[in-house]
Amino acid sequence: MSFIELENVTKSFDGVKVLKNLNVKIEEGEVLGILGKSGAGKSVLINMLRGMKDYRPDEGSIKYTVAFCPSCFRVEAPSYDGKECGCGCDFQVQTVDFWNCDRLIFAAIKRRISIMLQRTFALYEDDTVIDNVLKSIEGHEEEESTYMAIELLDMAQMTHRITHIARDLSGGEKQRVVLARQIAKEPMIFLADEPTGTLDPKTAEAIHDALIEGVVQQGTTMIITSHWPEVMKKLSTQVIWLEKGEVVEEGDPETVVQKFLDQVPLPEKTEEFKAGGPIVRMEGVKKHYYSIERGVIKAVDGVSLTVDEGEIFGVVGLSGGGKTTLSRILYGLTDPSSGMIEIRLGDQWIDMTEKGPFGRGRVKPYLGILHQEYSLYPHRNVLGNLTEAISLDLPAEFARMKAAYVLNAVGFDENYAENILKKYPDELSGGERHRVAIAQVLIKEPNVVILDEPTGTMDPMTRVQVTDSIHKAREELNQTFLIISHDMDFVLHVCDRAALMRGGKILKQGKPEDIVEDLSPSEKEKMLKED
Repeated sequence: MSFIELENVTKSFDGVKVLKNLNVKIEEGEVLGILGKSGAGKSVLINMLRGMKDYRPDEGSIKYTVAFCPSCFRVEAPSYDGKECGCGCDFQVQTVDFWNCDRLIFAAIKRRISIMLQRTFALYEDDTVIDNVLKSIEGHEEEESTYMAIELLDMAQMTHRITHIARDLSGGEKQRVVLARQIAKEPMIFLADEPTGTLDPKTAEAIHDALIEGVVQQGTTMIITSHWPEVMKKLSTQVIWLEKGEVVEEGDPETVVQKFLDQVPLPEKTEEFKAGGPIVRMEGVKKHYYSIERGVIKAVDGVSLTVDEGEIFGVVGLSGGGKTTLSRILYGLTDPSSGMIEIRLGDQWIDMTEKGPFGRGRVKPYLGILHQEYSLYPHRNVLGNLTEAISLDLPAEFARMKAAYVLNAVGFDENYAENILKKYPDELSGGERHRVAIAQVLIKEPNVVILDEPTGTMDPMTRVQVTDSIHKAREELNQTFLIISHDMDFVLHVCDRAALMRGGKILKQGKPEDIVEDLSPSEKEKMLKED
């Protein structure tokens, strides 16, 4: 009997089948990769395996064959059959129909499953990094727990942040602490839903290495979803390809990944765009933080750049380089320590360091921003998220038409765009939520759009659609885009110019291909994924 077995699993939301008659077997110690475009059902399957509320299968069953202690209700992988539990009783193997078993057994299995969700940084924000990990360790003496936490943080390459408060970490650093916390639970099953989708290649590689060391090499069974071919090849022992909720291909990672990539078209070629005059100017911008422990932190250190009207400008760099801080300064969310930031509104240049209705308050309605840690309103459907939730007051039918149009612009086909308007965020896949969030920014038709890691959780097909939709928005609405990204392939396809940022400084500006020339061979290997 397999460790995990799905038999004829079907799941629908609002009458639409998102999983259709799935039959999958997973052996103990195996790493199953789940590949598929946005909306294929990957995240639904992950949440179903975890036992998350509202993800009970409509039909079929998920069966776990586990070693169960009848005395203390501890659950382990089936290889523990006959071994002695810590309470003194022996484990006994049994097969459990997960969604239809006794609630105590259901809860016992659920406790033994760790999960990493995309873009979810489940940390105690006011606690230190090491305290966050210690809170996940159970059944060990205090000193042993401390050593264990330090080893896990070393594995996640976070020992340099061990005493820092969690809220002060970058997104990539938070994700590495989340990984250490989940491994600290010593799970029998590890679920990872796009664990590195929002991260730059260097940080993603650190997490991949930690997953290999802390999960794969420990013999822990893992199910992982990703749109990165390298993840499937590097971590998986077998791969299934989901398409509209059905398994269309399964087998070894190399074969399935190649068949999947063969279905991804190249972005549409566009003629070279002639930008207008300057619309954004930054000169000598600095943002320094002061810490008793770390002294002066130069998040942004003397940045000067100009973005032209209608231009798609990329700021490229690895995690922690200062890109997001620079975007927050431009939008007015963070005040600079010094320097000049101006945005042109009509024929006037507005000082973005000046607060109030005559300063940046005049420009804010004409700026749009998609944060790396974006969120949608969970209790509003997609139409609500695109209209009244963002104070877009339009007549009902026009609001619906405009919402459907912008959804089509970010990659949803016309029929699906109409259907998705009534769905709620938790009924969408991670990639679908990401595109709706971009639509939420574009629907106000801002003059300048700031996108922080816009391709973070997207599969290759969706990345192409977003590339095309950005070009379309620029051509039809004359929008200017500032794109913060570690995805050099995306920047090469979508941006007119780019700047390379490291350590808070702009090292080089020019065409994206010129930026590539300034990367070392090892950096090219990490930041460029296409041949």
